[in-house]
Amino acid sequence: MRSTFLLTAGLMLAPAIATAQTTAPAAPATAPQTAPATGAPTTTAPAGTPQTAPGTAAPATAAAAPVGTGTIVQALPSIPAHATLVRLLTAAKLDAQLGGPGPFTLFAPNDEAFSRLPAGTLDTLLAPANVASLTTILKNHVVSGALTSDQIKSQITAGGGRATLTTLSGQPLVATIDNGSILLTDAVGNKSYVDKPADVREANGVIHSTNGISLPKLG
Repeated sequence: MRSTFLLTAGLMLAPAIATAQTTAPAAPATAPQTAPATGAPTTTAPAGTPQTAPGTAAPATAAAAPVGTGTIVQALPSIPAHATLVRLLTAAKLDAQLGGPGPFTLFAPNDEAFSRLPAGTLDTLLAPANVASLTTILKNHVVSGALTSDQIKSQITAGGGRATLTTLSGQPLVATIDNGSILLTDAVGNKSYVDKPADVREANGVIHSTNGISLPKLG
């Protein structure tokens, strides 16, 4: 019965997810450089070097985002545009597990990603009889360990351009870099991007907002 529903859900979800937003987030704009005064020596700073006006102190380096004292489940409702995921996690009772010690990394689809599903799909997933299947799908967005964006990118570099992350569903997400952003490819080929530059770090893990849904292989 469960495998039949998973196959049906896969047939419903896959076409919509395949057309979901998979455009890489725009790279930050580079501030225009002011031309030096005539006669002044011209120097070119390495890319990424902060520029300061003569006679002014160099700005302090931005500190890393502080680690919250709560859990990723407690933090998720405060992140804009993730109300649908909060609702699904609660229905699947997965919020209890993700509120535990972990640590976990949650790739959190935003509300827009869920809005592209066929009409009635969320109601089907939320039906009490389908809780186990919904849990499997949601677990496909969670990885053991607290991985920041920089750590994921380091794994990708160490892996020769890709890193395989095993989710709590037992199936993989393959992480690569596209246009400077982390691109996740699920077991059935659907793609989504980490669409926020900052990690949301909590006491039991890290949240990364994504612009698509990652499915396990269903059937």
